[in-house]
Amino acid sequence: MNRENDNLQALGRKTVYRDNYAPEVLETFENRHKENDYWVKFHCPEFTSLCPITGQPDFAEIIISYIPDVKMVESKSLKLYLFSFRNHGDFHEDCVNTIMKDLIRLMDPKYIEIKGLFTPRGGISIHPYANYGRPGTKYESLAERRLEAQE
Repeated sequence: MNRENDNLQALGRKTVYRDNYAPEVLETFENRHKENDYWVKFHCPEFTSLCPITGQPDFAEIIISYIPDVKMVESKSLKLYLFSFRNHGDFHEDCVNTIMKDLIRLMDPKYIEIKGLFTPRGGISIHPYANYGRPGTKYESLAERRLEAQE
């Protein structure tokens, strides 16, 4: 497959890590199987951000699952984007929703869900979940069903 027309900037270049929230590093490439519905899943076990109150680090596994339409997120740019939360102060729920909204703006997927499995602090772990299904389509009802199924 020829990927010359994808205009990817991060892939194959020296990695430069941003030190604060940087959605502009996200890149896409064309989905070459638009006629198919299929899942793309990323497991990101080394996500870190900062508590906006104490400044202490928070650690999580972020799981991103989506059904692409025309555009797909390039994985190295996603890694750089997630790393950009390293010094970013936000609550767990905000991180998950921000990631989801940034990826919706970037790709306009048919469906997307983000789960954050944050490690315990003070004896409590938090596992926020957010999802989106394109309005007016079968993916909207998929989002409703999957949200209701969350534990």
